[in-house]
Amino acid sequence: MAGEDLTWLKLGHRGFLQEPSADRAGDQGGRAVHRRTYTPRAVRTSSAIRAAAWGIVAVGVAAPLARRRLRLPPPVVTATAGAAPFALCVAVRRSTARDVATCCLQMWAYVATYEMPNDDPEALRRRVRVGYPVALDKVLGLGELPGVRLQRALAAPGTIRRADAVLVWCHWLWFLVPHGSVAYVLLRRREQFPRAAALTYAVFDLGLIGYWALPTAPPWYAAEQGVIPSPASDHPAMRRMMREHGEAFWKDAWAPLYDVLGGNPLAAMPSLHFATSVMAAHLLSDAGPVAGAVGWTYAATLGFALVYLGEHYVVDLLAGLALTEGVRALAPRAAPVARRLSAGIQALEARAHA
Repeated sequence: MAGEDLTWLKLGHRGFLQEPSADRAGDQGGRAVHRRTYTPRAVRTSSAIRAAAWGIVAVGVAAPLARRRLRLPPPVVTATAGAAPFALCVAVRRSTARDVATCCLQMWAYVATYEMPNDDPEALRRRVRVGYPVALDKVLGLGELPGVRLQRALAAPGTIRRADAVLVWCHWLWFLVPHGSVAYVLLRRREQFPRAAALTYAVFDLGLIGYWALPTAPPWYAAEQGVIPSPASDHPAMRRMMREHGEAFWKDAWAPLYDVLGGNPLAAMPSLHFATSVMAAHLLSDAGPVAGAVGWTYAATLGFALVYLGEHYVVDLLAGLALTEGVRALAPRAAPVARRLSAGIQALEARAHA
């Protein structure tokens, strides 16, 4: 067997079959002693790919943080941050932790792109559209804004009642709902996770097009600017009840908290609050009837809250609904492209860990 044995080189958990070495240190007792060999070029290539991937991740994380100081153009920030999730999938082998980190990096890129129009607030206010959603919602409301009708019928002037506070908290909980729904699918229906994550974050990303191309003001801003006339001089036509409750509940913490979470206050069309909640309801329904019932109840409640609290017009919600249903309808057509992209990333991942 001395001239026919094979040597295995272990790198991580992968084994590479090698031919026996021609160099012999000697033959002791009929047993050949071989010199262990390896392929330094392959090792250098895999190390270089991993190093490059980690570099892209690092730049993608740093660019949004440094964009103002370095005056980075928005396309550069979006491109570098958007490349980070893909690079992580090359740098690290697939695991639950990597899935979660990939989603976090995707949202890091989304948040940066969402906030950048407001890096220059004055320029954003000059570009923002205020009038057209008012006109459209008056048509939907048969001559009067639905939000104004709801506040006049249900709200108590100058105070936030318990039911109002519940609706405000329903709005605040949105920050957890889309990602919590994706996490639920990951933990309970792992085979559905890739599709759930792709659909959810496609809605987020495509919604950004509207925020950049057609920045649109929410109802409370239109009321502050006098576009929605007030029937009484001492009361606004449309209250921003979330701010009223936030100032009362969080007190001094409200201003810094809003600065962190507000990001871009003039980004109402489409309503990604509603769009992503409807997508979450669909995904939870795919995971099970009970989860689906919870998802649809939340989406319906949030839709009502957004209009009643003065955060969105009905037309914003309809645009968000159209976005979600459009993503779902077009997903099968996009699947071949997504599979090719996934195959390319998996090939790089294999080379990075060879």
